[in-house]
Amino acid sequence: MLTGKTAIVTGSTSGIGLAIAEALAAKGCAVVINSYSDSQEDHAVAAGVAERHGAEAVYIKADMSKPDDCRMLVEKTVSRFGTVDILVNNAGIQFVAPVDEFPAERWDAIIAINLSSAFHTAAAAIPHMKASGWGRIVNIASAHGLRASPNKSAYVAAKHGVVGLTKTIALELAGQGVTCNAVCPGFVLTPLVETQIEDRAKETGLDRETTIRDVILAKQPSKQFATVEQIAASTAFLCSDDAAQITGTTLSVDGGWTAQ
Repeated sequence: MLTGKTAIVTGSTSGIGLAIAEALAAKGCAVVINSYSDSQEDHAVAAGVAERHGAEAVYIKADMSKPDDCRMLVEKTVSRFGTVDILVNNAGIQFVAPVDEFPAERWDAIIAINLSSAFHTAAAAIPHMKASGWGRIVNIASAHGLRASPNKSAYVAAKHGVVGLTKTIALELAGQGVTCNAVCPGFVLTPLVETQIEDRAKETGLDRETTIRDVILAKQPSKQFATVEQIAASTAFLCSDDAAQITGTTLSVDGGWTAQ
């Protein structure tokens, strides 16, 4: 259990991020839910997590494309709860195009949100973790942090960067009670992927099941999606005391993709 710990999960009002927040709250954590929109629905998500798990859950707005917001998210958490014990860097965006057609502003946004935000939040959280002698940083990377695919230059570069950042943080904090690891999902069935399935089916003229098997999951040998709950469980394990000697590594949840 993680009773008494405080966790930040960036990009956590839906999908993988929300599943991670739920998993940590179920283990007794106070959880900070985050997005950039600050809507009534965002606050309702936090209230729902609190109600379902009997844990404290609050929403804090922060735009992960802005360095100051990233650091402010940590400081507001510390102001509210006294410290931050767990940091899960989950926020991310995607755009697909060949390098010579890739819009520069899209590159900048992906690098900022998918990579730089993890640096800024970690830099702000680490002093608090060092002071308490306990901390867990889990960066949600991707199979694309270990393998490349065409037309995803910014995403692949960012996720490779996240893996490298993870290893560096782990080495800097080794022996201080603070670990840093990366979870590397393959394809996970989320609303975003559902949209990709629909779009690719229209492009190829294939039915849904064939599109999933032969197009979307072409690189995933299991031919099965990972679930958000499986990613969340892997993340929660890395936050546990059982994982105290696991640091600086990647945990692939990708149906065998990176075994090839």
